[in-house]
Amino acid sequence: MRNIRLLTVIAAAAMGLSACSGTGVKTADQTAGNAAAQETEAKETADASADAENEKTTETAADRTTVTVKTLNANKEEIDLEVPYDPERVAVMDMAALDILDQLGLESRVVGVSDTSLDYLKKYVDNEKVAALGTIKEADMEAVMASEPDVIFIGGRLAKSYDALSEIAPVVYLSTDTELGTVESVRKNAGIIASMFGLEDKVDGLMEGFDARLAALSESSKGKTAIIGMCTSGGFNVLGNDGRCSLIGREAGFENIGVDANIDTSTHGNEASFEFVVEKTPDYIFVLDRDAAIGTEGAKLAKDIMENELVMGTDAYKNGNIVYLAHPAVWYTAEGGIRALDLMIGDLESALLK
Repeated sequence: MRNIRLLTVIAAAAMGLSACSGTGVKTADQTAGNAAAQETEAKETADASADAENEKTTETAADRTTVTVKTLNANKEEIDLEVPYDPERVAVMDMAALDILDQLGLESRVVGVSDTSLDYLKKYVDNEKVAALGTIKEADMEAVMASEPDVIFIGGRLAKSYDALSEIAPVVYLSTDTELGTVESVRKNAGIIASMFGLEDKVDGLMEGFDARLAALSESSKGKTAIIGMCTSGGFNVLGNDGRCSLIGREAGFENIGVDANIDTSTHGNEASFEFVVEKTPDYIFVLDRDAAIGTEGAKLAKDIMENELVMGTDAYKNGNIVYLAHPAVWYTAEGGIRALDLMIGDLESALLK
């Protein structure tokens, strides 16, 4: 009897173990299988969510018809302006803006331009399909209207025409901010223009290397003084750090000793005598030939103006440190463009990093 009870207990225990292994406790294979199923389900959910988000983003981009950008108005005040997104027809009456559009690969969008002598932008002037819109100082309003632009780009020389042009299409008026610096102004303006076409990702690549090149120039010019000026109509005007050529005194490292910091020289500078130049004894003299920049017929060359008896007695002349900016039209009409910035820095590198 005792043996029969023992066998009954053993049998019951065996049945209990069998039941536990069959339903109550999961095997290793079952646990792994369930985990895999849960992971697959989570991945499918995540993928579905990502697809929905991508679809939403694509729809948003496709549905976008306008974009708001920072620009200036007729009073040179910064405003928010709503412009068409990805405009098909662009009228450009500012060479810095045309430069940026060109670097962004948007040549086909340009339907009209102002006249220019810049070699790298002449293709627009020579293209019969691109309308002639006057000059960067005087717009041909009828031609602008006939070109049927979606948006118009101007610079400071056409600020007076801002309101009239705005009757035709939204006007994007960009400028170089000397306080911000030339490089950062170019970066900012390129970003604004790129945002109108969904090309923001291109800007960093186009701006690559400029900071390093200016750092090298600053190292070379450390402790050196300069007079920065412009030859125009047979005379010499000194320039400060508040306008044209401010790159030299603000970002290339030279101490500009030509003018008092509080004097406004942002347009054409202040007329100076050559006795003044001699008295200042600068290490370098930088010269922008305005007449060459705008193609003034019969004008005296900057070199002929500068290399007179007084100037030739200075250390700057004797040491070969009178620098005639090699691309005057770029400095005078396209400062603020990406390719222009490359050429301007190149002019300084050629003179200083010999």
